Amino acid sequence: MTIFSKIIAGDIPCHKIAETDEFIAFLDIMPLAMGHTLVIPKKEVDYIFSLDDKTLAGLMLFAKQIAPAIEKAVPCLRIGVAVIGLEVPHAHVHLVPLNTVDDINFTRPKLKPSQDELAVVAAKIRANI
Repeated sequence: MTIFSKIIAGDIPCHKIAETDEFIAFLDIMPLAMGHTLVIPKKEVDYIFSLDDKTLAGLMLFAKQIAPAIEKAVPCLRIGVAVIGLEVPHAHVHLVPLNTVDDINFTRPKLKPSQDELAVVAAKIRANI
């Protein structure tokens, strides 16, 4: 069971942004930028391109609903989308607020916001959905 499956099961807390029967979006606790959100299918599949077509399309459509809310809540020029797939063996999409290309550079040091700071950002994003 991956850390994401434990979040879905409620065994590990998260700063949830939105949820459906099939997908969940929550803040990354070590973000590249404030508002960095992870969007995942609830079905545990390691590699994004191993998802069936319906789930992959649904994942991207769910992410498309979340991105504008992030953009309204966090000052940025755009929301960047990244799929790395090496950190956690559970397919996921990163939605990252961008002001420069470097904002989505996964080799740079991550931010370390407090739980309170994350809660405030999550509430701002949820208010825009």
